[in-house]
Amino acid sequence: MCPPTPSRPLRDLPPPPGVTLVDGGAELCVYAGHADAVDVCLFDEGDAAGTTERRIPLTERAHGFWFGDLPGVGPGQRYAVRARGAWHPESGLRHNGAKLLLDPYARAIEGRVSWRPEVFGHEVGVQLTGDVDLRDDRDSAAYVPRCVVVDGRFDWEDDAPLHQPLAESLIYEVHVRNLTMRLPGVPEALRGTYAGLAHPATIEHLTRLGVTAVELLPVHAFTSEPQLVARGLENHWGYNTLGFFAPHAGYAVAEDPQGVLDEFKGMVKLLHRAGIEVLLDVVYNHTCEQGAVGGTLSWRGLDNRAYYRLDERGHDIDVTGCGNTLDLRHPVVCRMVLDSLRYWVQECHVDGFRFDLAVALARGRSDDYDPNHPFLVALRTDPVLSRVKNIAEPWDIGIHGWRTGQFPPPFSEWNDRYRDTVRAFWLADLGRDNQTQTGHGVHDLATRLAGSEDLFGARDRGPIASVNFIAAHDGFTAKDLTTYDSKHNEANGEGNRDGTGHNASWNHGVEGRTDDEATERTRRRSVRNLLGTLLTSTGVPMINAGDEIGRSQQGNNNAYCQDNPLSWFDWDLRDWQRDLLDTTRFLTRLRATHPVLRQRLYFSGRAVHEDGSSDLAWFDVHGAAMTAQAWADPATRTLSMLLDGAPIGDASLLVLLHGGAHDVEVTLPVPPGLTAYELLWDSAWERPRAPEAVDPSTGPATVTAASMRVYRAIDPT
Repeated sequence: MCPPTPSRPLRDLPPPPGVTLVDGGAELCVYAGHADAVDVCLFDEGDAAGTTERRIPLTERAHGFWFGDLPGVGPGQRYAVRARGAWHPESGLRHNGAKLLLDPYARAIEGRVSWRPEVFGHEVGVQLTGDVDLRDDRDSAAYVPRCVVVDGRFDWEDDAPLHQPLAESLIYEVHVRNLTMRLPGVPEALRGTYAGLAHPATIEHLTRLGVTAVELLPVHAFTSEPQLVARGLENHWGYNTLGFFAPHAGYAVAEDPQGVLDEFKGMVKLLHRAGIEVLLDVVYNHTCEQGAVGGTLSWRGLDNRAYYRLDERGHDIDVTGCGNTLDLRHPVVCRMVLDSLRYWVQECHVDGFRFDLAVALARGRSDDYDPNHPFLVALRTDPVLSRVKNIAEPWDIGIHGWRTGQFPPPFSEWNDRYRDTVRAFWLADLGRDNQTQTGHGVHDLATRLAGSEDLFGARDRGPIASVNFIAAHDGFTAKDLTTYDSKHNEANGEGNRDGTGHNASWNHGVEGRTDDEATERTRRRSVRNLLGTLLTSTGVPMINAGDEIGRSQQGNNNAYCQDNPLSWFDWDLRDWQRDLLDTTRFLTRLRATHPVLRQRLYFSGRAVHEDGSSDLAWFDVHGAAMTAQAWADPATRTLSMLLDGAPIGDASLLVLLHGGAHDVEVTLPVPPGLTAYELLWDSAWERPRAPEAVDPSTGPATVTAASMRVYRAIDPT
């Protein structure tokens, strides 16, 4: 008779959450603070029905974590967990041992959610509606994905963080699939994938455009909402997270989970080799489980009361518009988010993050936004996370949810004030101007052009705290901003009720496409105005991918469920699109060539030279310094901004913006020491031209209605 195997002494502290590979197998740790028991469920590869399930109880417990050894478990093992405990919805507890749950720390996820009644922890009918207080005891294993153990080792060669300064950055917000689904030069098998994004044809487009960082729409594993599936649609954008540590398998050429992870890492390595950083749009504000009416896939079944914000009746507090809100006040949830962020930086080599609905991550005990929230403090003081790019979307839909300019350093923020002001000047005000002769003047526009110091000037944040943009994934494309007054989201199946109704757009007199060349010519100039303003403004520019080729979504400003040609870029470019692409490339080169457009610190606006000239000066249509009356006049529609490049060894640039509906005679300013200019770019040009010498002493220049120009000052010495 063999002697009994000595048991391991009970541990004071739990191991790291998730699966850790050890000699002879693995160990698993999962948080289920209110559960009575937790089992690990092992499955054979290919067993979607769950017929090979083998359950192993986790027998050790500390601080709400359940953990144990899994002898013989290694890479490739499919697994999940089950948690048994109280079903007390009124107290926020929704344990249900019949529901197979994903490990929140799973590095790979295989399979899809089949939205059937068995997936819900409560009783629902075939329409997936029912009584949220009655527990459903049907097994969900055949209808939910599996976690997969993977090997984290990867040959990174000499890959290292690029640490591109924000002042030098040009961010390109892009969807993995949309960019390459029809991109010539990318093999068909690679289109719409991580490998396709890193293909030489894709990288050539990005580098010729001057992109220094791609900001990828969510690549964490996600699933579609049951409502979408019922309408025959799928979630395309990915803001519906199923796993915070696993790359979305649907974006990979590889079909095995290990290959998916390696393909993602390979994409990062190749983009880095081309000098392009990788930023991830991350959704830590909610999960795909929706509210109490939603499915039980992971967090809800493990510890609903810990992971989600609930009121005193056990109901979800929703400040995201997606049914639930993760509760980062809880240390386990805060740790999960921080661990996830560190994983993507340290193990996958990404360079930073854009935090979706970031205000929701920092709501404190009073449910109001707290800039000293433990999560923000932890991130700011973390030796890894504080050194990467962190960009906040500074709002959510809760009370007092608009917080632009209120995030602490080192956060940068999407600047919606910049977006709205630039759109108003070039589009909405012009549309009204043709009817009522009203407008907003140029005071706020000048503030945005100079880096939005009113929003980001505190705590030495500087203009790099402002991520400037005129279009993004949610909303009209730049082309559609000039083509539609109203959204046209009928294809989404929600009766055109979804998507914002406030677009500050202008259709130039005709809704939608038209064969009228004069209208289309004016629209094209408006697109160039938007891009020209973006790329000559102080701050960090972000281009909405496809705007450089005039991409349209046919007026759909919320194409979150359109994984089809409506969203995929059409690379069969017409002449005007090639001209626009050349124009955008010219503007990005102009920005890269002139440091005066890429300031790390704000302009002083005060005299910096002995002759009394300042580092930033503003002039009116007559070439005279702007007066208080001109700044305050809502009818002022012409403004010149002179940026002094001498202190940083650069040429001085004059950016002239005329937002009037008619041509105007403009006198160029002649401050001390300046005698001549070169016209580098005019938005009235369909494509870039050679520079033109300009002598301001010869009199005013005729500037086309609703157009802008960039001049370089000629040094007489």
